[in-house]
Amino acid sequence: MIFLGTTPTVQRTMIFDRLQIDDVNRAKAVVQHASGKSINAVRVAKALGANPIATGFLGGDSGRFMRKYLDEKGIRHDFVEIASPTRLCVTVLDQATHTATELIEEHGPATAEETAALLQKVKTLLAGKKWITMSGSLAAGVPDSFYADCCALANQAWASVIIDARGEALLQALPHRPMVIKPNVFELSATVKIPIDGDASLKRAIAAATYLGATWVVVTTGKTGAVASDGKEFWRIIPPPITAINAIGSGDAFAAGLTVALSRGADVPPACRLATACGVANALTSIAGQVEMADVQRLEPQVRMEKI
Repeated sequence: MIFLGTTPTVQRTMIFDRLQIDDVNRAKAVVQHASGKSINAVRVAKALGANPIATGFLGGDSGRFMRKYLDEKGIRHDFVEIASPTRLCVTVLDQATHTATELIEEHGPATAEETAALLQKVKTLLAGKKWITMSGSLAAGVPDSFYADCCALANQAWASVIIDARGEALLQALPHRPMVIKPNVFELSATVKIPIDGDASLKRAIAAATYLGATWVVVTTGKTGAVASDGKEFWRIIPPPITAINAIGSGDAFAAGLTVALSRGADVPPACRLATACGVANALTSIAGQVEMADVQRLEPQVRMEKI
């Protein structure tokens, strides 16, 4: 399986006993690792026992750090080198208030030539692959048609597509009938231009997305879990309650669990059990895109499903 993203990041997580705004704060611990939506997802898929490969853009010294990190973790990767250095984002964890604050650097631009090279890379990697998951915003300079172009390549290779994106990039991909799209509530609302304020409006928004081409829609709803639908039937997936340490990356862990479960033959609603367990397990760690298998195995039987 392939995990594709054009905006990976070096993630620096800084942990504080208590964060004081407008004051000097000294971190009790700092961890730096490869991250971004597709990287978080590929790391979780690897933890689940899959043999995924990551692709996208990397550049500069930070890009070299990313490659070295993935090599050390035994995660396969095949990136396109670009002139723009890979970005750095910072997560600040305040243990006194149990809050996580993310400081995001926008990714640098990619050229038309670099984008064409990535499309060719995707075409090559799809040979013999059955699944591709596309995650995150597109880098500056990458056209909104990029995910649609990748979907067309996947269709030619008879590979199933999962897209975790929003807005115009997602809209342009929908006519290619991806197997699953995985926005959160706000992203779905913004994409199909339907305000969502309850189950009735959520159903309308999901139906709109399936009308536009999505085969399945899985909408993550934060602490309350997710809703999965083919536009006709609707399932609510309810996670067990936890005290979160850092929920950043839980949506990416969800995407990884969903991809792995589907690749093993599960239908979409049951696959959301493993996906939800991964999302919850991620929130029990301080590092985005990381799960402990013991947590996943303990949590999965606790995930409930009900028809809406």
